[in-house]
Amino acid sequence: MILTLALHELRRLFLSPLAWATLAVTQLLLGYMFLTQVAYFAQIQSQLMGLPEAPGVTEIVAIPLFQNAAVVMLLIVPLMTMRLIADERRSRTLTLLFSAPLSMTEIVLGKYLGTLIFFVIMTILIALMPLSLLAGGSLDLGLLAAGLLGLCLLLASFTAIGLFFSSLTQQATVAAISTFGILLLLWIIDWVGSSGVLNQGSELFTYLSLLRHYQALLEGQFNSSDIVYYLLIVVAFLAFSIRRLDADRLPH
Repeated sequence: MILTLALHELRRLFLSPLAWATLAVTQLLLGYMFLTQVAYFAQIQSQLMGLPEAPGVTEIVAIPLFQNAAVVMLLIVPLMTMRLIADERRSRTLTLLFSAPLSMTEIVLGKYLGTLIFFVIMTILIALMPLSLLAGGSLDLGLLAAGLLGLCLLLASFTAIGLFFSSLTQQATVAAISTFGILLLLWIIDWVGSSGVLNQGSELFTYLSLLRHYQALLEGQFNSSDIVYYLLIVVAFLAFSIRRLDADRLPH
């Protein structure tokens, strides 16, 4: 049943012009950034050949692409998740969904997985850009895989947070702004610790930072604590969404 709901949500996404426009704009922006990095690498390639431990094409082209993709997703994910529950609430179809023989967990997981599959498709399209370089050279596939894993985990966290904020309101715009606000806060939350303002507690802000864990994976550092951090965010915000919808269903 969860898979059926997920496929229904994915089909609904692709019936919307927003999904196609998002895919097109994202690929256009990231494609431009990718080609810019390729041109930069071609320009400095002769200088790199003289260095003993020079960075390769993966470090100079692929990793910056993943960094840029994460920043673009800060804006894209709130747009794609804002309607997940808010639209159902506004159009009063949420009551019909509650009357179906489905648990809240199935409803939340179905909507979450459907949206996540959309972002996985987007990630695959992004990954094709650096993989195309295999036609003319070699890549650090381990570093590339770590970067892709980091991007997928980041998008899984973004989607769970967006779904939760969509469950709080019937106004999609409010859900999008709220999601973007909390994502941006979690992105820059370690600035307090880095600035030296706090003598104690800076480790907590550093741990809460989405960027720090993502950066570690982009550098090829596979640490289980980074994976656990993203999984905790996903599980926590999905649980919050289930509790929020359960609270809505009780009066019915």
